[in-house]
This record gives sequence, C-alpha cells and structure tokens, in this order.
Amino acid sequence: MKTGPGLPEHTLFNMPLVNASRDAACAALLDGKSRRVAFLNADCVNIAARDKSYVNALDEMDALLPDGSGLALAAAMQGKRFTENLNGTDLFPMLCGMAQQQGKSIYFLGGKPGIAETAAANAVARFPELIVAGTADGYFAAEDEGDVVDAINASGADILLVALGAPAQDKFVARHARALTPSLCMGVGGLFDFVAGAVPRAPKPVRAVGMEWAWRLACEPKRLARRYLIGNPVFILRAVRDAFNGERLGYAVRKRVMDTILSSAALLLLSPLFIFIMLAICLESRGGAFFSQIRVGKDGKHFRMYKFRTMYPDAEARLAEIRKHSDRDSVCFKMANDPRVTRVGKFLRKTSLDEFPQLLNVLFGQMSMVGPRPALPIEVAEYSEYEAQRLKGRPGISCLWQISGRADLKFKKQVDLDIAYLRSASTWLDIAIIILTPLAIISRRGAY
Repeated sequence: MKTGPGLPEHTLFNMPLVNASRDAACAALLDGKSRRVAFLNADCVNIAARDKSYVNALDEMDALLPDGSGLALAAAMQGKRFTENLNGTDLFPMLCGMAQQQGKSIYFLGGKPGIAETAAANAVARFPELIVAGTADGYFAAEDEGDVVDAINASGADILLVALGAPAQDKFVARHARALTPSLCMGVGGLFDFVAGAVPRAPKPVRAVGMEWAWRLACEPKRLARRYLIGNPVFILRAVRDAFNGERLGYAVRKRVMDTILSSAALLLLSPLFIFIMLAICLESRGGAFFSQIRVGKDGKHFRMYKFRTMYPDAEARLAEIRKHSDRDSVCFKMANDPRVTRVGKFLRKTSLDEFPQLLNVLFGQMSMVGPRPALPIEVAEYSEYEAQRLKGRPGISCLWQISGRADLKFKKQVDLDIAYLRSASTWLDIAIIILTPLAIISRRGAY
C-alpha cells in the first residue's frame, strides 16, 4: 500500500481501510495529488482470498474505501467502527458536486455499451456545470488497453472512474498507474448501472438498516444469489478468522472458552478472599480498594485494567521523582523498594494477590489467562519494531516470563519470551503455564 491521503484508518484482512466521513474522504481524494483508489466489500475480500494478483493490485492503491455492511460487521468483530460507509453510490454525488465546484472533469470508463454515456448524462442533469471529459464502455480487448489509456489521457480528464467490476477494474488501474494522467483514478464496480438507472437503487429505509444486499438480490436474483447466499457466509468465516488476528480458529475458540470458565470460577471461589483484601487495604490507607489504569492490549487497543490498590493515593504524582531509581533497564519502571507501596501492598505484590481483579478483564475478553503482560501507553510509545510484536496477542495474567523469574529478568528477555510464546502458543502450553503459575507465586522469586 502506497502513502494514503492522510485519513484515519482501520486495518481489516491485513489491509488499511479509510475511516472517515464521506465529506472528508471526498475532499482528500480531490486534493489534486495523484490518487489510485479502490473500494473493498465482502465480495472483494472473498475474491482476494483466491486471487493473488488482485491482492497485489490492491497493494498498489493509495487508499481503500470500506463498502457495505460486511466490512462494518468485520470491524465490529474487532471492536472497531467505521465513521461512515464509503460506498460508491453515496460518494458519487458528493464527488460530482466537488468536481463541479473545482472545475474538474470526469472520464467514465466501463459498463455495457451505452451505460457510461447514460450515467454521464444523468450526472450532468443533476450537476449542470459538471465537465464530462469522455465516456467509453468496458468491452475492449486486452490488446486495445494502450489505446484506451491514450484516449483517457488525451481527454485531459482530472478524474477517471473505472466500472469494469472487481477485480478487473483495480488490476487495470494498477497496471496503468504510471501511464494514466488523471490525478484521481478509482474503481467503482457497478456504479454506472445504478446512475444510468439500469439497476434501481434501494430505498433509503432499506439502506439505513444495511439491507441493500437483499434489495439487490431481489432485483438480480440469478447474478447475485451465488454472491450473497454463498459468498456472505464464507466472508463471515473470514471475518471471524481476521478478528482473531490470524490465530488458528480452533485454538482461539478453545482459549476463549477456557478463559471464560476459569475466570468465572475463580471470581466465584475467591470472592470471600476479595472482601478480606478490600477491608485490609481500606483500613491501612485512604482511598478505594481497587486501582485501575489504562493499558495497551492486542493490536494496540487501549483498555482499563483492574488491580487491588497497593500504593498510597498520591503514587502517580510521586512517580517522576523516583523514576531514576528504576531497577529496569528499559522504559518499563520497576523498583524493589518503592516507597509508594503500602505494607498491605507489599504483601499483595509478593503473593501476586494484587493481580486477581484482572480476572474481570479476562471475563470481559480484554485479557486472557495466559499472554504477554499488558504495558502502559507511555512504555509502548517507546517500543522498537521488534518489541511491538508483544502486542500481537491478547495480554494475559500470567506468561512465560512470569513463571521464569518475573521482575528479575531483564526487559529484553521478557520480550523474547513473550514473542516466543505468541509464535508457539497452544492449548497445552497455556495449561502448562497456568499450572506452573501458583508455583511461581509461592516461590516469590522476582515479585515486588
């Protein structure tokens, strides 16, 4: 993927997708800089899974726009949300309006004979001052592509809309990216059919509830039945796999089931101990029994992590004055005789009882029983590219270095062990770490 238009992005299926409003997206695409743009919908994802050349073409694009409810669903599975659906039918009128205001011309390429001409005529009917640089259908032979590119360039078009359908349109744009002179070249799928009236557009209420696919299926049952009735379930499976960041699906499901069962059971069984700890904390010093802090989870997503409070209430304010005494050789602060820690807190840390409220984070799905320990945002900001690999997995209550020396290990060794775990994670390894964790707690090695 080349340098994009500087808009926020969400990464899905290992591809960066623009996360912006339609107004912001159109303004960025028409900023005069060279832009090669493609839309990505559920069908495109399915095609990309079996067509490497299509993936290569998408990699050549400067921006990918999320199109349809399928991409919204895939994003929701990862706790993400697109600002707006950037499909071609919604963007087209905005694009034409801005092009009219800026005096930019559009070349319409693609569709059956007459479709591009009708689409252009309908666009001008709505935007009378819109400049149409030219039109051409998509029924040209491969050996004639050079002539087509020459005709587009000769027209002086500022914008090229290519409606050859995916993946042909995106391969065409990628193949001639350097030769094409329009500043914006964008594949638009079946857009011309809608603009030309060849395919009626779904009413607003249907689009509002994300059911445009059902409308299109009713209009074109033969062509779209295979795409929607077979393609959609396949896409959902790919979205689920993507949500687990490429993890083996069976292992990821087993891990989540194990996390849910163990965290629920532990919270229930340990609730009397929790009450006793809460009373001890509150009797020694002012403040609540719990401490929460923003930590960095899987893929850099922030979440609020819970612990029993082990420090005096002014601990955060006093950090700067003692940071130079850190026992760690890295950005991660750790001090054996931290003066901010209470007497009860020292006992909780030695026994690791202060970590037990993180069972709530495990139950909520923000953490796992086993995984790299969650870091602070200020620490992650200074990670090297290698160290950032720790963020590829869900953070855990325990991990390999927790049972191998804990705070006694240098930070680099901790990182090495975390990355080694993520590369070889399995259900049996998780079980082994869970079994060995109590032994590490009892030994108290590296606990402070």
